Amino acid sequence: MRRAERISVIVERLSGDGAIGVADLATELRVSAATIRRDLQLLEDQRMLRRTHGGAVAEGVLYELPIRYKAARRHDEKKRIAIEAASRVDDGAVVGFTGGTTTTEVARALFDRRGLTIVTNALNIAGELAIRADIKLVVTGGTARPESYELVGPLAEQALSDLNIDLAFVGVDGIDADAGLTTHHEVEAHTNRALIERARRVIVVTDSTKVGRVAFARICPIEAVHELITDDGAPTLPLRALSQAGVTIETV
Repeated sequence: MRRAERISVIVERLSGDGAIGVADLATELRVSAATIRRDLQLLEDQRMLRRTHGGAVAEGVLYELPIRYKAARRHDEKKRIAIEAASRVDDGAVVGFTGGTTTTEVARALFDRRGLTIVTNALNIAGELAIRADIKLVVTGGTARPESYELVGPLAEQALSDLNIDLAFVGVDGIDADAGLTTHHEVEAHTNRALIERARRVIVVTDSTKVGRVAFARICPIEAVHELITDDGAPTLPLRALSQAGVTIETV
């Protein structure tokens, strides 16, 4: 099991139980206790936990998030997408995030990157990353939407207008070759578009249920998207149409 996958399991166990043991994790993940201790040390360095004799306990706002982000549907698929997406991020990059359960998983998967600047309008992502001393965190203003934990509207868009982003990870309610990227809420769509317009590269991260779907409000045309990372359950015909439209496709 790769380190990113082990870290994801550790964070999930801490989120649910509040404490973990080295021996139990080593048995579950089929690695040595020394490997688990190194993983725990990395997370302690990032202020995500506090090591104890024989294990660790949760520490910081990472484990106080709303339950919807701890029990998201299709969680395994989203974790696989996140691990793949994180491989696109280099140390020192300026990375943008819209809200969403999959983009949240991507943010979590950046545990070992150094010198990042994170730009986001998502309150939950900001809350998780605020405890990391080695990240410069830029959070937009705006009006909070309780449905998505996103800050939206003119204040958010004004905050984004003067920023330059290397790579933006975008969550959607639908992606389609003809309709482009779509979401259920028109103001959210407009704010997400503002973030996309400031990014040199745009990667959509979404599970396969959103591929080929069209939601109420358009975020942007498909020409604005460079890559789609989704799971291997995505339907063939919509993926083919997206590829023909110039989008690089990665399924995991």
